[in-house]
Amino acid sequence: MKIKILIDNISGAEKQLKGEWGLCVYTEFNGKSILLDTGASTQFAKNATIMGIDISKIDAGVLSHAHYDHADGMQEFFDKNDHAKFYLRDAARENCYHTHKFLKFFTYQEYIGIHKGTLKKNANRIVFVNGDCEIFPGVTLVGHKTPNLDEIGKRAHMSVKENGKYRPDSFDHEQSLVFDTPKGLFIMNSCSHGGADNIIKEIEATFPGKQIYAILGGFHLFRTPDDRVKVFAERLRDLNVQKIYTGHCTGQRAYEILHDVLGDKVEQMHTGMEIEV
Repeated sequence: MKIKILIDNISGAEKQLKGEWGLCVYTEFNGKSILLDTGASTQFAKNATIMGIDISKIDAGVLSHAHYDHADGMQEFFDKNDHAKFYLRDAARENCYHTHKFLKFFTYQEYIGIHKGTLKKNANRIVFVNGDCEIFPGVTLVGHKTPNLDEIGKRAHMSVKENGKYRPDSFDHEQSLVFDTPKGLFIMNSCSHGGADNIIKEIEATFPGKQIYAILGGFHLFRTPDDRVKVFAERLRDLNVQKIYTGHCTGQRAYEILHDVLGDKVEQMHTGMEIEV
């Protein structure tokens, strides 16, 4: 299994590799190539070329969740690749917002979703999945199974618009990409809005008896107070995961706390990073 980070907030060591606020991960596994997310622009494709990856030959795409910083390069992918299906959770729509509040009385909604029109324009390439879905042997998409995640959405001031009304985001549009490797299960969840510790428990329940080797993704901690990050890190420490690769929305301050608690078990992602399992 080979993993290459095409987009992360941190730019690569090579000057040509540009980072941005987003994530895009390329994986080769059992003869198949899979792209998880597309970052916030076309930059992922430029980085892919520099890193020797041919977008046109990728076998499948997966969208971790319906936010712009993971979805806004989708059209570039469809333009460069004429055959691969792109897998989204069945609840994914162009309807995600961030709620801004002023003086406790005034609010406005900032759109943070998939670029408008992308889903309709590429409907013949997009597959909406429900429940657990094995897209290739040993490669499974798993949606959230933890209840009351709308409480997390409320605290994060994230919402979705349905029938003209806004409700707290329950992250039913978020999914994990799970690889069954000889070392154990390798989980990818790009922002882990539902909580990385919850996600690990969800995967444990989905694959009873399987060892979880690693989790990769952002943990959405960049606005989280230090004391809460430390408690979260301690919860991760109590779970039986051998490797943690994190970046994007985790944030540098939170990463340092994670490293203090978890030591070398955790590694900082960056654009151009390569992982071999």
